[in-house]
Amino acid sequence: MKSKRIHSASRAASLLRTLAIDIGGTGLKASVLDDAGHMVVKRLRVPTPHPCRPEILMRAIADLVAPLAPFDRISIGFPGVVRDGNVVTSPHFDADAWRDFPLEHAISHHFGKPARLLNDAEVQGLGIIAGRGLEVVLTLGTGVGSAVFCQGALTPHLELAQHPIRKDMTYNDYVGDAARHDLRKKKWNKRVVRMIAIVDSLLHFDVLYIGGGNAANLHADLPANVRLASNDAGLTGGIRLWDEAVWAAVRR
Repeated sequence: MKSKRIHSASRAASLLRTLAIDIGGTGLKASVLDDAGHMVVKRLRVPTPHPCRPEILMRAIADLVAPLAPFDRISIGFPGVVRDGNVVTSPHFDADAWRDFPLEHAISHHFGKPARLLNDAEVQGLGIIAGRGLEVVLTLGTGVGSAVFCQGALTPHLELAQHPIRKDMTYNDYVGDAARHDLRKKKWNKRVVRMIAIVDSLLHFDVLYIGGGNAANLHADLPANVRLASNDAGLTGGIRLWDEAVWAAVRR
């Protein structure tokens, strides 16, 4: 009898569905994942509302998620520094309105489900990395997201996007979406390659993964240890937030 109960509990856990939400500077995406991190429904995307204060984003997320299949828990990626479920910085949104906002709790309370929140590049990285050596993830979107992993473990968050890279320009200014639209394709690609070289000189990574919506606009000869990654990992990486070993390390 006891073995049957254990088997039933294990089977119930394997049937859990995870709502994955990827909050971007220009787009909001969502899907529902099975226990292996595969999307069980086609991902949905809507433009990120602007201005984007917390109450506006919450309404947009509720509308986005409404047509999706039922779910048991929630994973969220947010484009800024996140600590203990709270937003520390929100460079693409209203900084004052978002400072110290308890987004993890707000989404959990709204949907009545447990939720876990990380920086969006970190969520994407969890869906990409092999778990060997020093792996770095850079996402090219509205701005530049970054995450660093050592032997599969997430290191303390490094907000490269806000760091100066040339004269008075940050990484966001240098290769963000505004720069891509302002520059010729060849020059923007050249800047991305230069950024990769600078990050390598800083971290000496074993592998660098390039993700984000603007990765599709990268057409350049890249070093052998630099790889393009699927943008869907910003959603599918959400399953790793429910790996208790991963989450315990993050919250420490």
